[in-house]
Amino acid sequence: MTALATTSDVVSSIEADALILGILGEGEITAHAQLPEDVRAALTASAAALEPSAKVGSVTVFVHPDVAAKRVVLVGVGEGSDGDLREAAGAASRACGKEPKRVVIALPALTDAAQEAVGEGAILGAYRFTSYLSSEAADDAYSGAEWIVAGADEAAIARAKIIAGAVAGTRDLVNTAPLDLYPASFAEEAEDLGHRAGLAVTVWEPQQLADEGFGGILAVGMGSSRLPRLVRVAYKPKGAKETVALVGKGITFDSGGISLKQNDGMQTMKSDMAGAAAVLHILIAAARLELPIAVTGWLCLAENMPSGTAQRPSDVIRIHGGKSVEVLNTDAEGRLVLADGLDRAREDNPAVLIDIATLTGAQGLALGSQTSGVMGTPEVRDAVVAAATEVAEPMWAMPLPEHLRETIESKVADLKNTGDRQGGMLSAGLFLREFAGTTPWAHLDIARPAFNEGSAYGFTPPGGTGAAVRTLIQFLHNREEA
Repeated sequence: MTALATTSDVVSSIEADALILGILGEGEITAHAQLPEDVRAALTASAAALEPSAKVGSVTVFVHPDVAAKRVVLVGVGEGSDGDLREAAGAASRACGKEPKRVVIALPALTDAAQEAVGEGAILGAYRFTSYLSSEAADDAYSGAEWIVAGADEAAIARAKIIAGAVAGTRDLVNTAPLDLYPASFAEEAEDLGHRAGLAVTVWEPQQLADEGFGGILAVGMGSSRLPRLVRVAYKPKGAKETVALVGKGITFDSGGISLKQNDGMQTMKSDMAGAAAVLHILIAAARLELPIAVTGWLCLAENMPSGTAQRPSDVIRIHGGKSVEVLNTDAEGRLVLADGLDRAREDNPAVLIDIATLTGAQGLALGSQTSGVMGTPEVRDAVVAAATEVAEPMWAMPLPEHLRETIESKVADLKNTGDRQGGMLSAGLFLREFAGTTPWAHLDIARPAFNEGSAYGFTPPGGTGAAVRTLIQFLHNREEA
């Protein structure tokens, strides 16, 4: 991953491929303790003819003789909030030339939190997924660059590296082709990464899933030749007073099963495991940050394929814990694997239970491509949204209207796996609530935000985004301080 460091040197004298500076207000370059005033004035005067914008992420590039760097990258920082700075650093990182080896960032980050935001933005904006490129093409990525945040606190830089690393790791898994990432290989990756981070990892193989009654995961995965898995990843520091359980949807490819999707509906379905990927890397980050709160992650892994062994519409399956579900649409499979995960996770008596899933197309219709929906017990739901606000990740609190509960009632089973199309995100949340029991709980629907089908913006690249990772790390941090 991209290296991140800090410096106390005068930034205009550092030889680098690029020097990133901010623009605030009337096209004036923002002040920085390590940028001499006469150099800042000269740069501002030279840049005036280019009419640089203060709009967050707007980039202007030029060269100047008073700067040792090969180019100056000016980026709009809006009002200069932590969120604005993170977006700005990400946008600027893509304008630093081909194969930059060193980039110096002198944005107006006056607090540790702001410096951390700049570091995160720089790393995440520079992110490239190169696993399937030729070695020559892969060398063009920014992964070998050193990004230097001028004047930053070492602790802020260390934290930024861990959090950005968790987001980048999630993106890598989401971007991996389903030919290579399937339930067994995902479980192996979780074991490898988890053990390296000092986490306890347990994997349920197919027979054990059957023996212990995980009917949702088995039903979704039985149409594939690549059978499902359940993975438990646990971080438990000494003295931890409570446990937060995270449950991630891990459909490594979603064809829709017998209720087959149209072709264009399948093209991004390698991303249907983004919730499980987020959970894994949140656990790794928690360990590396040495958070004093215990966290348990559950990765519900299956591949949803049509075949002679696949589940059928009108099948009735039994979820872990005993509740029966009538399957009316095999493409509403995420809630089935999550039901197993939620029921099993609450057996360990966590203080809080949160599930993360690319669950419904209705989420995108209601909230668009960047804003996740959050439902659940009001205090947990609102705490998640508050954490999202702190890290400037768009999330919105959604209700669970009781009148929609009847839409998931079945005539032949305890529940059915689909409700009315109107309010589909909410009826899916009501379905999951049935398996959270009395445990304080929240459900994050990240269906559209988890995968960017358009062009890069801010620190967000095309493809996997790492949705919910920063928010839930902040949520854990807030629990630790409460």
